[in-house]
Amino acid sequence: MPPSASAMDFFQLFVPDNVLKNMVVQTNMYAKKFQERFGSDGAWAEVTLAEMKAFLGYVISTSVSHCESVLSIWSGGFYSNRSLALVMSQARFEKILKYFHVVAFRSSQSSHGLYKVQPFLDALQGSFHAAFRPSQTQVLHEPLIDEDPVFIATCTERELRKRKKRKFSLWVRQCSSTGFIVQIYVHLKEGGGPDGLDALKSKPQLHSMVARSLCRDAAGKNYIIFTGPSITSLTLFEEFEKQGIYCCGLLSPRKSDCTGLPPSMLASPATPPARGQHQIKTKGNMSLICWYNKGHFRFLTNAYSPVQQGVIIKRRSGEIPCPLAVEAFAAHLSYICRYDDKYSKYFISHKPNKTWQQVFWFAISIAVNNAYILYKMSDAYHVSRYSRAQFGERLVRELLGLEDVSPAP
Repeated sequence: MPPSASAMDFFQLFVPDNVLKNMVVQTNMYAKKFQERFGSDGAWAEVTLAEMKAFLGYVISTSVSHCESVLSIWSGGFYSNRSLALVMSQARFEKILKYFHVVAFRSSQSSHGLYKVQPFLDALQGSFHAAFRPSQTQVLHEPLIDEDPVFIATCTERELRKRKKRKFSLWVRQCSSTGFIVQIYVHLKEGGGPDGLDALKSKPQLHSMVARSLCRDAAGKNYIIFTGPSITSLTLFEEFEKQGIYCCGLLSPRKSDCTGLPPSMLASPATPPARGQHQIKTKGNMSLICWYNKGHFRFLTNAYSPVQQGVIIKRRSGEIPCPLAVEAFAAHLSYICRYDDKYSKYFISHKPNKTWQQVFWFAISIAVNNAYILYKMSDAYHVSRYSRAQFGERLVRELLGLEDVSPAP
C-alpha cells in the first residue's frame, strides 16, 4: 500500500465495493419481497451504494464512541454528532436497518443456520489470506467479544435481564506476532445436536473439531499453533503433526482430553516441589511437561525440545527457570492478552437481535481491526500515525463521504 493510502483503502482490502454492491442488491431484493408479502412501504426507496457505505459507517461509529445505540447520533444527547447526522436522516437509516440483508433468500441446498451471512464470511476469509501472510507462531482462542465492561458495571439488573444470551461461539486463529486474525470459526448454539454450543463447552472432542476447521488451510506450512486446555489433546496434536502443523498447548486434567497420557504426570504430588522444577515424559516428538510455579502447570508440545531451557521473568520473584516450551507459551499468550486489551474495546457496540446480524457485525469489527494492523505495518502509518480510535473515526468519515478519498495510485 502506498504512503497516501487512506483508512478506506485498508478496509476495502477486506470489504471491497463488489461485496458492498451485493449487499445493496440483496437488501433491495429483500425489501421488495417483504413488501409483496406484508404490504407496500411508501417511505421506502431502493438503497444505493453510497447509502450502504454510509449505513456501515454509522454502525462502525459505535465501535469508536462506545455508545449503546447507533440512533444516539441523531439525538440531542452526549453521543449526538451533528456532522454525521446531516449525511442521512434517522428515518432513512432505520429503513435500511429494517431491510438490511447479505443474503435475502435461502437456497434449496442451504441448511446451515448462518446461510444469511456465510457467503460474506467466506469472502472475508479469502481476503484475509490474500492480504496477509502470518508468522510461524499462531494462537487458537476465543477473542473477547462480550459486552462493554463499563456498561455492565453501570446498567441496572433489569437491563441485564433484557439482554439475550449470545447464541454462538466465535473462535479465531490469530498471528501471535501482529495480532492479525487469519481465520474465523462461528459455532451456533441453536444448531442443536452434538455440534451445539452447550455440547461444545463440555466435550473437548468438539473443541478439536473447531481446531481442525481453523487449521484446514495450515497444513504443510510448519506453523506452530498454541492452544488452551479445551483444545489440547494428544490425539489432535499427533494428527496435526502428520499434516506438518506443530503445537504447544496448556493441559488441564479437568478440561482437556487426556486420552493416551500417563496418569502419573496428571496427578499432583503430595509435597510440592521447588518453584521452577519440572518433570518431562516423551513419546517420539511429543513431550509432556509438568512445571511447578505456585501450582502445577502441564504442557503438551511437539514444537520445542524438552531439554532446551528458558526462563520466566517475574517483577517480584525475578527469574524462574522453565523449559523453553513454557517460556514460548507464556510469551505468545501474553501478546494475545495485550491484543484483547487493546482491540476488543473497538468491537461494534450495536447489538441486533438476529444472530446472523450479530455475527456480521463481529466480522466487520475484526475486518476493521485487521485493517488497522496492516495500516500500522505500512508506509502510510509513518505519514499520518493514527491511533486505533483515530483510524476508526477516519474510516467512518470516509464511508460517509465526509473526507476526500481519492483512489490510491
